[in-house]
Amino acid sequence: MWLGALALILLPWVIGASGGNYWVRVLDFALLYIVLALGLNVVVGFAGLLDLGYIAFYALGAYSYALLASPHLPQHFESIAAVFPAGMHFSPWFVAVFAIILAALFGIILGLPTLQLRGDYLAIVTLGFGEIIRIFMNNLDRPLNLTNGPKGITAIDPIQLFGINFAKTLDLGFIKMPGLYLVFYLFALLAIGVAIVCLHLQNSRIGRAWVAIREDEIAAKAMGINTRNMKLLAFAIGASFAGIAGVLFSAFQGFVSPESFTLWESIVVLAMVVLGGIGHIPGVILGAILLAVFPEVLRGVAQPVQNFLFGQVLVDVEVIRQLIYGLALILVMLYRPGGIWQKRSSL
Repeated sequence: MWLGALALILLPWVIGASGGNYWVRVLDFALLYIVLALGLNVVVGFAGLLDLGYIAFYALGAYSYALLASPHLPQHFESIAAVFPAGMHFSPWFVAVFAIILAALFGIILGLPTLQLRGDYLAIVTLGFGEIIRIFMNNLDRPLNLTNGPKGITAIDPIQLFGINFAKTLDLGFIKMPGLYLVFYLFALLAIGVAIVCLHLQNSRIGRAWVAIREDEIAAKAMGINTRNMKLLAFAIGASFAGIAGVLFSAFQGFVSPESFTLWESIVVLAMVVLGGIGHIPGVILGAILLAVFPEVLRGVAQPVQNFLFGQVLVDVEVIRQLIYGLALILVMLYRPGGIWQKRSSL
């Protein structure tokens, strides 16, 4: 455990020294994807509810902070500007609590009409929910400009904690710590905290009830499990993890727009869960790291290789990435249905 902690502390310094701040930023986003994948694993892996609109809760958290910690609303609404003449600068931690509650509430709203649905029907309804949220964010720039539409919201306040600005280098006297490294440690603590919560949930009565529903809902009902409440709880908990991840994404990026919350993002997070090891927390973490880092590695390799072999780029890197994702999913489903790091059977 101590060796693992030491490796985690040194990781951004090693990556930064060898690959530059770009790869540290990639690691930061990988940690956010771990939080998202763990949240979706609660819904899909534990409870067996196929959710293709999970990224909508991520968007709710991101836009919550973007609206409450940027000059957008005071600039477009005189009444808000009168109350907040210096602009809206809510703390990310206050907004995180708000986003957790808001995302959990929307998770319950999504869960209520889907209680009787399973499989493909549930997937279609959740997919529609995710697209509705994205379309709202894309079109709520008229007649009242709430989200600035496809232009997105800029000038969002960075993360601050105990007076430390995570967008600036921290001078400790004996060492200077770049802001990207501070963000890495914060996101790592969040990912570890979410993983611990998921482990406790998995081993609790609630986790066992979710597994019972996933395996056979009728038998679970016969054993006295309140399947309705358990499903709603899974949606709410999974959504709350995405909500807090959205707040930190918004503060870290400094900009949000509807393009960050498309159906493809939901599919990527679902692929992390399925490829890594559905229902298995270490496997989900592995899947999130692999699929978050792999596109950046591919981007640095695919173009030079094509230029070397053909003298030009014949196939776009994004197309190659989607082809590899599809091939990986097919191979995993055929030869390792439980994922790359699948959970061992307890029987």
